[in-house]
Amino acid sequence: MTIGLAHAELIAVLSAVTREEPRVMTIRSGDALPSGPFELGHRSLQAGLREWVRDQTGHPVGYLEQLYTFADRDRTRENAGSRTISISYLGLVREQAAPGAGRPEWHGWYEYFPWEDHRKGRPDILSGITGRLQDWADAAPAHREHRRRRIDFTFGLHDATWNEDLALQRYELMYEAGLVTEAGCSREQSLGRQMFADHRRILATAIARLRAKIKYRPVVFELMPEKFTLLQLQRTVEALAGLTLHKPNFRRLIDQQELIEETGEVTTETGGRPAKLFRYRHAVLEERALSGSKLPLSRN
Repeated sequence: MTIGLAHAELIAVLSAVTREEPRVMTIRSGDALPSGPFELGHRSLQAGLREWVRDQTGHPVGYLEQLYTFADRDRTRENAGSRTISISYLGLVREQAAPGAGRPEWHGWYEYFPWEDHRKGRPDILSGITGRLQDWADAAPAHREHRRRRIDFTFGLHDATWNEDLALQRYELMYEAGLVTEAGCSREQSLGRQMFADHRRILATAIARLRAKIKYRPVVFELMPEKFTLLQLQRTVEALAGLTLHKPNFRRLIDQQELIEETGEVTTETGGRPAKLFRYRHAVLEERALSGSKLPLSRN
């Protein structure tokens, strides 16, 4: 669809959690997100998106919600002087092989954003990032204090605490400071794996949305197998948040929410004592979708 000099496209961020790692479906060998033009023949935006995902990746899509519409001018170097309107969607799936035509591959979130994974403590890469950001702040004396406050707040420095929900703000600050390839930084100096055009920004938007959403909607169950242990559930939430959680608090709050029930089965695949298997309660999920519920992020 063309609107004046604008071109409309649909972009999908399909996320899964596999072996305790958050993953995203990509095309072009990891360099881009599945996308395609919105055409008048599509019944709806979602129908068009599902068609493109099926053609490019061969992967079924279940849960889907509109993420954001990107309409900045000159979003891609290839379309300089024109405006591309990208309507992005967040999809939650369970990873499976993708035999589509777009060279689909699953890649970890933290290949693109290595500074976002704090499950083993504050990543070493953050010292280099914040150091370069401080240099960027110091290079503009008139804006130094404002930039320093932004850096402290966004990256949890000094009196500020790390906020996992600020994934997009961190990437955008790094983009503004020229620390990523998409902003013109050399490949050798760039931080994290680059993506085509602004697809990494769109992925950061999806990460921020999902991290915030798991706190008040039980969407994490879209990523879980039909039966799971409490440890698997905790590890999935930790993978998405990029944080380790306090186990007793997590389990107590899960019990309070009444989102899951025992299946009466156990598994020995955990390597230790047999662990109880649970499933989510569909009736409760329907109620919570209206009233709101939250999964705990009680940090260690």
